Amino acid sequence: MSTRIAFLKGHGTENDFVIVPDPENAVDLSPAAVAALCDRRAGIGGDGLLHVVRSAAHPEAAEMAAEAEWFMDYRNGDGSVAEMCGNGVRVFAHYLQRAGHVAEGDITIATRAGVKSVHLAKNGDVTVGMGKAVLPEGDVTVSVDGYSWPARNVNMGNPHAVAFVDHLGQAGNLFTPPPVTPASAYPDGVNVEFVVDRGPRHVALRVHERGSGETRSCGTGACAVAVATARRDGADPAVTGTPVTYTVDVPGGRLVITEHPDGAIEMTGPAVIVAEGDLDAEWLAAVRL
Repeated sequence: MSTRIAFLKGHGTENDFVIVPDPENAVDLSPAAVAALCDRRAGIGGDGLLHVVRSAAHPEAAEMAAEAEWFMDYRNGDGSVAEMCGNGVRVFAHYLQRAGHVAEGDITIATRAGVKSVHLAKNGDVTVGMGKAVLPEGDVTVSVDGYSWPARNVNMGNPHAVAFVDHLGQAGNLFTPPPVTPASAYPDGVNVEFVVDRGPRHVALRVHERGSGETRSCGTGACAVAVATARRDGADPAVTGTPVTYTVDVPGGRLVITEHPDGAIEMTGPAVIVAEGDLDAEWLAAVRL
């Protein structure tokens, strides 16, 4: 084994990630190793980890290799596996362009939530085709500090509970997962968004991401919020035949979400690489449990 392993650090609207390029899926990234890398004091620090692997080299992505050369093997900051990360896809695509693997324009990326279409624009923004939202039936309630709100259950390839509140301070500290009932609605946990209005088709949110705590941004969460807000506002592109666009402010910046009449959702926002270097392979080996 080499004594050094390459890494980069990037973020999308301040949702930050450790990036580990590993085209042939040769680096052993156990949950403990991922959690150590994402530790902000003892590791590199990040809300999650982007493991960059060729689809053909990963057993979970091999069947998607004909559609997408690259697989985003995404992990939460606690080391757990996640289906999808919207901000992560933008940063992943930006890394691929920076590394010379892809060019400006349209590309595809494999994820555990399926193959995603991505557009790399000249101005540096990245637009991701996020697929369609699923709106499961049934009432959901979110509670914080003795207060409760009805929430909209939205699935963007990963689960979300979207609650509309009077002010974002009502979300509390978001260090721990806000209680959501019934628990049976989310057997594998849930991302919880607290939302306030800022203006016409303009909202702001705070989010507790499953496995990461409060983050500065959540791309799938912004999409879930846009869909939930549109339905609250009586806007359903499938009914009207007209796309609907919402501006979604997150603590780390701004995302623009468009839902089309066929249900397809697009998210546009920035992606930034801030650093690159080498990991000490001996250190990494010591934390693989």
